[in-house]
Amino acid sequence: MAKSSTKVNFKLQNLRKSYHMSYERVAKEVGICKAYYWQIENGNRRVYYDLALKIAKVFKVKPDELFYDYYK
Repeated sequence: MAKSSTKVNFKLQNLRKSYHMSYERVAKEVGICKAYYWQIENGNRRVYYDLALKIAKVFKVKPDELFYDYYK
């Protein structure tokens, strides 16, 4: 099971909502299924570097801004 980080989950959820995007839309833009993205946002899946880059690109931020707290 992946390590959960409330700060990261909160950041992802807030960004997604501020962009008025659904789980499905983010997942499609990243190239994964909706369930996989939901699991990432809810702390049930690990985020690997290549996927972190894609997610950050969708939200126009640097990966560290989203995921740094995850690895502290």
